[in-house]
Amino acid sequence: MSTPVIQAPSRLGLLARQARFDTRQTLANGEQLLLTVLIPIGLLFGLVWATGIPVDAGVDNAADYPRVALVLPGVLTVAVLSSAFASLAIATGFDRRSGSLLLLATTPLSRVDLVISRAMSTVLIVATQTLLLGAVAIGLGWRPDLGDIAALGYLLIGTVSLAACAIALAGLLRAEATLALANGVFLVLLVAGGTALPAAALPDAIGSIARVLPSGALGDGLRGTMLDAPTNLGLVAVILIVWFVGAGVLAKRTFRWD
Repeated sequence: MSTPVIQAPSRLGLLARQARFDTRQTLANGEQLLLTVLIPIGLLFGLVWATGIPVDAGVDNAADYPRVALVLPGVLTVAVLSSAFASLAIATGFDRRSGSLLLLATTPLSRVDLVISRAMSTVLIVATQTLLLGAVAIGLGWRPDLGDIAALGYLLIGTVSLAACAIALAGLLRAEATLALANGVFLVLLVAGGTALPAAALPDAIGSIARVLPSGALGDGLRGTMLDAPTNLGLVAVILIVWFVGAGVLAKRTFRWD
């Protein structure tokens, strides 16, 4: 009787399993669920109903769009900021403190694989947020068109850019400091980072700074593709890529696993 041959899972299979595990852990955490799902959906309703808030700044043909269409790019930016930066930084910081990152490093996945799987998990969460927010926006009167497909590219670039910043932050600081700083940065960028409100609606000095931040660049990219706002989309992509490369290099040199 021949001995059955047991095939080890492929590297891609291992990455997918770890990414699914990371995703379930994030969505099972109440604080992370608040950051990644409830805040963006609540913000979408709030900005649609709060008609006195200027969400149409910088959009020349704003009258041609329903208010929900003007609001959605900013809310999507906040959603990416919440999951790819704040949530990822906090989760990674506390995984470092608990020792679970070192424990995972003893599995067949290499440390590079663990970073890749966490990035895959983040992209999956952003995709889920996008679908949920899109469905809610359709219920509020938004009608997507083929032009909105271009926005997906900026969502992807913005996600990996902010995720690189999150990993760099979580690898440098203690978990408690990461928690405080990530939440603080999230709140500041929510108000003055070119996210919920376009950079054009901010005072000139603050708006100029917001445009070169990954959050502001992502907001400009989404508004430029979804609303035909006058935006240098090539420059937006360059800003996001520069942040991704810079944060990635910093994380590679300074990240500590314990």
